[in-house]
Amino acid sequence: MKNSLNKKIIERYSRQIVLKNIGTIGQKLILNSKVLIIGAGGLGCPVADYLSRAGVGTLGIVDYDKISLSNIHRQSLYDSKDVGKFKVDIIKKKIKLINPLIKIKIFKKKISDENIDNLIKNYDIIVDGSDNFKTKFLLNKFSIKHKKILIVGAISKFDGHVFTFDFKSKNEPCLKCFYQSEPSDEILNCEAEGILGPVAGVVGSIQSIEVLNKILKIGKNNNGTILIINLSDLNFRKVKFSKKHNCICTK
Repeated sequence: MKNSLNKKIIERYSRQIVLKNIGTIGQKLILNSKVLIIGAGGLGCPVADYLSRAGVGTLGIVDYDKISLSNIHRQSLYDSKDVGKFKVDIIKKKIKLINPLIKIKIFKKKISDENIDNLIKNYDIIVDGSDNFKTKFLLNKFSIKHKKILIVGAISKFDGHVFTFDFKSKNEPCLKCFYQSEPSDEILNCEAEGILGPVAGVVGSIQSIEVLNKILKIGKNNNGTILIINLSDLNFRKVKFSKKHNCICTK
């Protein structure tokens, strides 16, 4: 492994190194990992925050949007002075203040069929923090192609969903296997549907935990599952689903 653990590194990550499932070997795995986050909004902010604090060696962040005042209540790495600035520019500065040891690569662009190959090929794990199903299904398709781990998040109102896919494994279902048809993006439209700010923090934090579980190869296998969260009554349930006949993941 490339990274050695000097005294300062051990002190920085000491509270997780002491965990028996991590230790110095696990911390080296985290330091050598590469994670790409799609979307620097309500989900992308807590994911980038916690993964940088954990010591993920390389973080890539893709977003083309600017910060608006209405973003502040749920997008935890921005403040009022950041309004009108590009999200990726601000998030890079904030993350560097949190952990100057990690590498951060920002991509000020909208992910598309034309650029996705080059964006995801150099990363181990892809985290979806997008707010539309077109992007989610695009990530699903190319994560299958490149045999990536994909952690998908979605939020609306008081509710959240987290999907875990490991396309390195055979016979695993994909996002298309769960949805019989493409849902309307109105479901994820925070302007129209509304969103309680902490819901984004909870779902983004769970995505971060799943990323670290995958890096460390610990925890229960959640491949091909959806975690359904209703935070108005603090209800969590997990549903396993199967590969669908003639889905893109079967070809």
